[in-house]
This record gives sequence, structure tokens and C-alpha cells, in this order.
Amino acid sequence: MNDNSGAVDAISFERFLPHPPAVVWNALTDPGLHARWWAAGDVRPVVGHRFTLDMGGFGSQPCRVTEAEPERLLAYVFAEGALDTTITWRLEPEGEGTRLHLTHAGFDLDSPMGRQAYQGMGNGWPGVLTRLETLLDKPGAPA
Repeated sequence: MNDNSGAVDAISFERFLPHPPAVVWNALTDPGLHARWWAAGDVRPVVGHRFTLDMGGFGSQPCRVTEAEPERLLAYVFAEGALDTTITWRLEPEGEGTRLHLTHAGFDLDSPMGRQAYQGMGNGWPGVLTRLETLLDKPGAPA
């Protein structure tokens, strides 16, 4: 499908969250919280850390942290050895809240699996981000 016709191998979303970067960072990097809005796994903001995410019917997906800057940036290889894509979370302080940028890049659009994952995750990320917002907006949300 990547025939130089402008095909893009990345999915990007941006959301404003009315919570400070420390709170958003905690939700992205605390395994207990992460499991509540996306997938269970031992995510840790330590470069080189390897973990798996339980993606339900899609199985456990191996991941490896490639970048971590507290309250600013978290990037990891997702589905290492299969999709080999990279998920990057970038946090920017904005007023009393945080502008959250998500980029999921590196899909092989020349392969059926890559195209299917690109389409599925492109459709799935908005719901995941909504669950993150819901978790943060709950009374007594983790600070």
C-alpha cells in the first residue's frame, strides 16, 4: 500500500487534559493505573525496561522503553518482533493542564498485518484516550 501516494505509517492524536503533567505522567507510568485505562503490564519509565502489555484477544505484546523524560516524554517499542511500532507520549504543560500528544508510528503498510494493525489501532486509540480522560476525571482520581 505504501506506493508513494502519500501513505502515512503513523497515527497521531492530541488531547487537552485538565490535569497537571505529574498526574497524567502517573497514569501513563503506574502499572496499576495503566491497567485501568488501557492494558495490564509492568510499564516503567526506565530506558531499556522490557515489559508486556496484555492486549486481551491480541495476546501479550512485548514492549521496550526507548525514551523517558519524567512528566515530558515516554516512548516504547510496541509488539517488538511482530509489529515493531513505536508509541510516543509527549506531555506539554498548558495552563493548569496538560496537552497530551500520542504518536503510534512505524506501521509496515506493505504487509497485511501492518495495514490491519494501522486501521484497528487508528480506530481504537480514541476510545483508549477517552478511558484515560475518564480515569483522571473521576472524583478521587490518582494524583
